Amino acid sequence: INVIDPMVRYIGEHFQGAKVGLIGTKRTVGSGVYDDKIKAVQKNIRFKSMATPLLVPMIDEGFFNQNISHDIIEKYLSEATLSDIDALILGCTHYPLLKEEISAYLKDKVEVLDSSEITAHYLKDRLQNRNILADIQQNKDEFMVSDFTDSFESSTKLFFGEQVKLTHY
Repeated sequence: INVIDPMVRYIGEHFQGAKVGLIGTKRTVGSGVYDDKIKAVQKNIRFKSMATPLLVPMIDEGFFNQNISHDIIEKYLSEATLSDIDALILGCTHYPLLKEEISAYLKDKVEVLDSSEITAHYLKDRLQNRNILADIQQNKDEFMVSDFTDSFESSTKLFFGEQVKLTHY
């Protein structure tokens, strides 16, 4: 399961005829993968994407929920490319750390779509439909990352409410 297909499916089910924006890395936006897949669902969705290259290093270094992040978010989201959108896809796995700041900037007038949440719901549905969803919660969590920084490990507390240990693989 990737993070793109569940998001595109969600967009197709909930935003027919709407204007949907995406912010992501230069690589994600430049690949056109979201554009192509959203066009393929044929739901009259007007799609605009914009690279936001400063957000990942800002998050990696722990500069979020402060003046620097507010200013950068405002600069990106005030661009004409993203005007009058109905929904905004956070097209990078780092971006959920900025979801509250982005929602606040957009004054909750735009639905901010977190790929991690939508993918998790999609996975749960698939497991339930195949009757392979575990009915008990195991108490052992492991967190593996492909790119490790101390500041990112510190920021995981925002996701889990407690400090977690990341393993670099």
